[in-house]
Amino acid sequence: MFKRQVKRLPVRIYQSENQFAVAAPVAGLEPGDITVTIHGRRVTIQGKERGPHQHGLDLLKAEWTVGPYRRRILLPENVDGTLANATYGNGVLVLTMPKAKPAAKPVRTEFTLQAVGPARGKRVGHVGHDIRAA
Repeated sequence: MFKRQVKRLPVRIYQSENQFAVAAPVAGLEPGDITVTIHGRRVTIQGKERGPHQHGLDLLKAEWTVGPYRRRILLPENVDGTLANATYGNGVLVLTMPKAKPAAKPVRTEFTLQAVGPARGKRVGHVGHDIRAA
């Protein structure tokens, strides 16, 4: 099997007086597939490839792929990565990072997202049980 080319994530970068926010679409990944590294002005987002044999199923046709993703961003100012916040929902990763104090020495921070609840909605409809009239 060949290794897939790493895709460059498109991003949106926002700024307020005290922080930066970065939003990136990483649809199809689980939180544990996403790693963020922050050091000074540099932010790197990585998403692992979701393989073709997920959930024990054989892939019959592949017209799109999920990952791997990677994006390096250089922000206009240093941020405090130790106070960064990451959320991931509906296939979009949002990072918020406070601007660092001018005299603060940059600290390298790296973290992998963790799921805090179910990533899928509740199943509705026939779930393998006989449907009976109420």
